[in-house]
Amino acid sequence: MKLVRVALDVPLPTLFDYLVPESIELSSGDRVVVPFGTRTRVGIAIEAAQQSEVAPEKLRPVARVLQDAPRLSREWLEFMRFLAAYYQRPLGETLVHALPPRLRSVRPLPKAICQAAALPPSGGCFVSEHTLTEAQARAVARMRQTLGRFHTFLLHGVTGSGKTEIYFRLIAEALARGTQALVMVPEIGLTPQLEARVRTAFPHAQVAVLHSALVDVPRTAAWLSAARGDAGIVLGTRLAVLAPLPRLGLIVVDEEHDTSFKQHEGLRYSGRDAAVARAKQTACPVVLGTATPSLESWQNGLAGRYETVAIPERAVPGAQLPQVRTIDLRVEPETHGFARSAVEAIGARLARAEQSLVFINRRGYAPVLACDACGWAAGCERCSTRLVLHAADRRLRCHHCGAEAPIPRACPTCGNLDLRALGRGTQRVEETLGALFPQARVLRVDSDSARRRHEHARTLDGIHRGVGDILVGTQLLAKGHDFPALTLVCVLNADSALFSTDYRAAERLFATLVQVGGRAGRRETPGEVLVQTRFPQHPLFAALARHDYAGFAAAQLAERKAAGFPPFVFEAALRAEARKLEGALGFLREAAHVVPASAEVLVYDPVPHVITRRAGAERAQLLMQSASRAALQEHLRRLSEHLYAAHAPGVRWHLDVDPIEFD
Repeated sequence: MKLVRVALDVPLPTLFDYLVPESIELSSGDRVVVPFGTRTRVGIAIEAAQQSEVAPEKLRPVARVLQDAPRLSREWLEFMRFLAAYYQRPLGETLVHALPPRLRSVRPLPKAICQAAALPPSGGCFVSEHTLTEAQARAVARMRQTLGRFHTFLLHGVTGSGKTEIYFRLIAEALARGTQALVMVPEIGLTPQLEARVRTAFPHAQVAVLHSALVDVPRTAAWLSAARGDAGIVLGTRLAVLAPLPRLGLIVVDEEHDTSFKQHEGLRYSGRDAAVARAKQTACPVVLGTATPSLESWQNGLAGRYETVAIPERAVPGAQLPQVRTIDLRVEPETHGFARSAVEAIGARLARAEQSLVFINRRGYAPVLACDACGWAAGCERCSTRLVLHAADRRLRCHHCGAEAPIPRACPTCGNLDLRALGRGTQRVEETLGALFPQARVLRVDSDSARRRHEHARTLDGIHRGVGDILVGTQLLAKGHDFPALTLVCVLNADSALFSTDYRAAERLFATLVQVGGRAGRRETPGEVLVQTRFPQHPLFAALARHDYAGFAAAQLAERKAAGFPPFVFEAALRAEARKLEGALGFLREAAHVVPASAEVLVYDPVPHVITRRAGAERAQLLMQSASRAALQEHLRRLSEHLYAAHAPGVRWHLDVDPIEFD
């Protein structure tokens, strides 16, 4: 009887051998149902085996082959092997979790999914009312030349430069060649408006939308449409890059700098980096678009690994980049969070029937509820952080573990009835603006007000049509949106990132300010950005006022190189959590000594996380660096083998390759 090796979703880097009954025809890439312990599971057949290390009498047969979805191709399996090896995760876990949840079940697909997926392949015309600028036309002409072969473009276009129109022209070329186009965005919230634009521009194309917020039927149907090659355009978040795409001819990664492309559980992959690897495997071009490239991508452009294409002006005739001005809070103190000139600027826009956006990247009413009498502050019992006050529903919430508590009537330590809300979040800013401008329509947009995708899409559509005089928002409003009437952006609390221990903090702050400022003045009416700060002479704000990303990036790269930080070294973090901190630290110390590092790999001492306790677990991490990616990968491979073979009771661990957060 024949043998087959099957990948299963288990936390071990192991393939399992099964017998193949004569009545079953089986090939690599088939989804199979197999017995495992006392249950049956869905696995993926990887390869035939000549013999097994398991005794013949212990081998069990494959129960059946699932034929309700396309067989997974050899190219897709190789891509998944690469991701599993690079990010040090079990192959079975990587493969199975790349499938929609419904395809991981032993139950057959319902008819609704099969009928939704059984549509003809897409094709058709491209519809656009826009005339390309000279810079856009040059970019399209250059990128069009690489269709059919691997090439990485860094499309560095200022906000409002019409990067989406460039994407559309390339998609039209890819469809005309009979290939598929994959378009990735960082946030689920950006998919509805982009989907609407795609469907308008390509009325006869079949579009598959993939992201984690979709329920079973539409998500599985979209995945099947992509996997069968029916969908000409696949639009989604980072998980879309994991879909089988048999005719892939173009990949677009919009807002490539965004940290949301990094997965923080399971397979901790970078969607952007995976897209570049996928394009290389498939021999197709990949376009990384942004107004504020990540320093890794910018350095790749400087080194010639990526080709940088610049779009230095806005696409709408007469539209200019907004004027950026700092408000020195040392000279002009704030009242209820606002400097007087900021309030006057908002009032002037109201008088002209123009929209204003007040940006503060902190949701809730206030970050701290405290007692002046004894110094008590509301903290989370499960995390080493403060609870955030949410005044709308009178609750205290932890933004790390989700714990909630009612607002106490008095201080639990001294009984003082006069508790104070310290700091500001979006809810408090909304309340303040409502009092300052009672005649204005103040609209708050954050993850609390946008819990339902369709409601969020309706809100954004309303803003685009002019609903709302003053917008209050977090990063949900900072990128990818085009609000024609918006001419003023006022940024609150910008200084908090200037003195962070995270070496990426300045890069992220600059990107955020450019992105949110880019919402202003995208038509003929000039835009203005006001940044309230106590450090107006900081070089970051000077570069922002000059719209000088290249100068800012040069200074940051010089600092990174001197300090020995990415992109000049490669990093990985081994992270552990246990009931007690010493348990996590002890596990990491042992791991550092059991697998000695080579001379090319630097292993630091384990340290607690900045937020040491989270969701009741004490957390610590071990950082590893090397100037050689190959040397670091070899060390991680040996370390991973040891960790999976060892048994550490009471400790949970994971490896994070190319980490971007250390909290």
